[in-house]
Amino acid sequence: MVVDALAEKLNGTFTTERLGSVAKCRCKSHQVTILKPSTYMNLSGKAVRYWMDKEDIPIENILVVSDDLDLDFGTLRMKPKGSGGTHNGLNNIIEAINSSNFPRLRYGIGHHFSQGQQVDFVLGKWTEAERKELSERIPIAVQMCTGFMLAGIQTTMNQYNQKNAEQKIEK
Repeated sequence: MVVDALAEKLNGTFTTERLGSVAKCRCKSHQVTILKPSTYMNLSGKAVRYWMDKEDIPIENILVVSDDLDLDFGTLRMKPKGSGGTHNGLNNIIEAINSSNFPRLRYGIGHHFSQGQQVDFVLGKWTEAERKELSERIPIAVQMCTGFMLAGIQTTMNQYNQKNAEQKIEK
């Protein structure tokens, strides 16, 4: 949902390409390639590696946007690098590009599911309260993505990470 909103903001249109849907657009003077891998999430590294090579994108210029069960719903956290933790998609990207030193934006979806029900939870429908919060938080995630492109990761993290933590505490 975040990358769909980002593509819409940048007037990009997704087309079906090798290993995913791709939107090529501009953010001010920057050429941007937005990828939604069509591989299974656990194999998304293959698509990321292919498009990094095809478009000659250096690792520091990619931004992986992912959901995160380990963050409360609606929490947004940008990091310059790190492990994949419990996220199999991030772990596969790390393996495919042979590095964990890539920026990522994590969108918290919480972990309110019974043991063995993780897949149903992740692929399930949003509650009414979650849909309302999504409509408030996705534009902020898009701002973080464009901030990364225009101002860099450090400035964007300084501007948003603490503010997002404080907003979650207030709710």
